Amino acid sequence: MDQTGHQITLPYLPKRIVSLVPSQTELLFDLGLGDRIVGITKFCIHPREQVKYKTIVGGTKNFKFDVIDQLQPDLIIGNKEENYKEGIEQLQAKYKVWMSDIYTLQDALEMMQQVSQLTGTEAKAGQLIQSIKSGFENLQPAQQSIKTAYFIWRKPYMAVGGNNFIHHILCHCGLENAFADLDRYPEITPGKLQQANPQLILLSSEPYPFHEKHITEFKELCPQASIKIVDGEMFSWYGSRLLQAPAYLQRLMQEVKGDL
Repeated sequence: MDQTGHQITLPYLPKRIVSLVPSQTELLFDLGLGDRIVGITKFCIHPREQVKYKTIVGGTKNFKFDVIDQLQPDLIIGNKEENYKEGIEQLQAKYKVWMSDIYTLQDALEMMQQVSQLTGTEAKAGQLIQSIKSGFENLQPAQQSIKTAYFIWRKPYMAVGGNNFIHHILCHCGLENAFADLDRYPEITPGKLQQANPQLILLSSEPYPFHEKHITEFKELCPQASIKIVDGEMFSWYGSRLLQAPAYLQRLMQEVKGDL
């Protein structure tokens, strides 16, 4: 049973895996399954030296079904939010498709455990899960709640609302999401941002590639706020990249403490 309630039966350990989600692709490699991965998306960029030898099956929201058919996978791994419903349903009609549905760190750890059971890599996953748990248990959150706006897109501005994985990570850091009362990834007008009056604005490196040059336009809207470019992978990748997240987030919290 996957995290969306869809049941699949595997008669043997999968030997030809297609991954439709970047963070889960990296996880599969870190579980030692590189030789069994036959297809990935164009957004699957880690681990850099290994993914370049894999067949690209399209994007996360536009699959190349003919390429997938040629690969003849015995397991496809996707995610409810990152992939598109129609494409997944089309694949489910022909292949074994396991879907994750992740809102919290616990969801991510359960995904890792279940993927390891599907692929016979439980021992490796157990070590990985324990290391991630330990890292987040040792993460020291901000002592005082800091009202924070986390932006993922420009033109129009889109921020992180409540009920998603990035929101959960912000909470782990002791940051109060300024738009937690809005759902998912709301569009935010300049006026709405000024009205929210956040103390901290985080501009993510993905999916929109915010850079230092964008700080000025946010500074004009919220001159009192501390504004930082952050590594979006550390907030939104829920696979084995979570090993690196606590140390990164701790450094960020130290920087924020020094600025405010």
